[in-house]
Amino acid sequence: MAGTLVQYLGTGRRKFSVARVFLRPGTGQIKVNNRPFEQYFQTDAARNTARQPLLVTETADKFDVVVLTTGGGITGQSGAVRLGISRALIEFNSELRGKLKQLGFLTRDPRAHERKKYGQKGARRRFQFSKR
Repeated sequence: MAGTLVQYLGTGRRKFSVARVFLRPGTGQIKVNNRPFEQYFQTDAARNTARQPLLVTETADKFDVVVLTTGGGITGQSGAVRLGISRALIEFNSELRGKLKQLGFLTRDPRAHERKKYGQKGARRRFQFSKR
């Protein structure tokens, strides 16, 4: 039988996005939904958000990251990836928990999309009022 695959799993969520993150020992390559990291997250803000836990813990060149993400948009998915990577790093080394928690990377952001109400244009926006 072939050697066993060593990997650390972390699940992250934000808004309607869910990201399953697998950390595997490697060279620092990141793939999201079988696409290169830079091709999937095209804005610098999304890339920086997703990469923050690796940079803070100085483990960016020690792991290959494989991410499977669904739902939401790019911003929500990058936030979900950040939480997933943080949780996977804690599974790898629990001593990193203090640093990640202090920076707020282990907190699931509870803010979500508010539903549209009937009789209105959106969640809070109303149709224009006409007196006559």
